[in-house]
Amino acid sequence: MTALSGLVLADAGEAADLAAFLGRLIHYDRAAAVRLQVGGGAVAVFGRPPSFDVLAVRTSRLAGAGSGAVAGSGAGASDLDVTVSAGELLEGIDESTGAVAVPGAVTGPPWAGVLPPRGGWRQVPGLPGPDAMRAAVAAAVAEFRARDEALAPEDRTRAARDRIGREIWSRTLGETELPLRAVHAAQSLGFLRPERRVDADPAAVALLAAGGWLRLRTPYGSIAVRRAGLGVLSVAPV
Repeated sequence: MTALSGLVLADAGEAADLAAFLGRLIHYDRAAAVRLQVGGGAVAVFGRPPSFDVLAVRTSRLAGAGSGAVAGSGAGASDLDVTVSAGELLEGIDESTGAVAVPGAVTGPPWAGVLPPRGGWRQVPGLPGPDAMRAAVAAAVAEFRARDEALAPEDRTRAARDRIGREIWSRTLGETELPLRAVHAAQSLGFLRPERRVDADPAAVALLAAGGWLRLRTPYGSIAVRRAGLGVLSVAPV
C-alpha cells in the first residue's frame, strides 16, 4: 500500500465511527472503493453499498483549525479529493490517535464521479421519527421474507426475488419521496442505531433535498439517493 497523504481526525470517537462505517461497507463488498473529499475542517467519505443502491456519506471532523495533514507525498490534505480502497483505508486508521493514512488512489467506479451537491440543501417536511423509520424497515424485511418463503421452490428464482424486492423497497416513506431502501441502508450502516444522539433530539434526523437529490441526514452519517433513475435494488434482507 502506497500512502498518498495523511489525516488526523478530531478524536478517537471520530476514528472509531469512521472505522465502523468502512467495516460495514466492506461487509457488503470486500472490494469496495470510497471517495474522500476534504474541506471545511472535515473529511467526507462516500461509499455505495451494492445491496441498497444508494450513496452513503460519513463526515468526520479533522483535528485543529488546519487541514489535519500529518504526512504526504502527493496531494495536500487541504485539497484532497481521491478514490481509494475502503479496506486499505480501514487498515490505515489508528483509533487510539485518530491518525488516518490515506492509501494510494484506485480507478474509481462510475458512481464516484456523480456525487450529491455540497450546498443548496433545504429541509423537507413529513419525515417520521427514528422509531417509526426502524419499524417501517422491520415490516418491509418481514414482508420480503414472507413473500419469498411463499414462493414455490421452482419459482424461487433470482428474477422473482428481485421483483419482490423492487416492489417493496421502492415504496416511499410516509408522505415523503424517500424510498424505503434508503432508510434500510441507514439502519444497516449504523446511521439510525437507537442511541440518544438519534432518538432524543428531534432535529438530529432530517430529510433534505437539493436539485434531483434527497438526503437522509443523521448524526452518524447520511444516505443520498436520486429522485429519478434510481436503478435496480439488490433484495436480500439484512
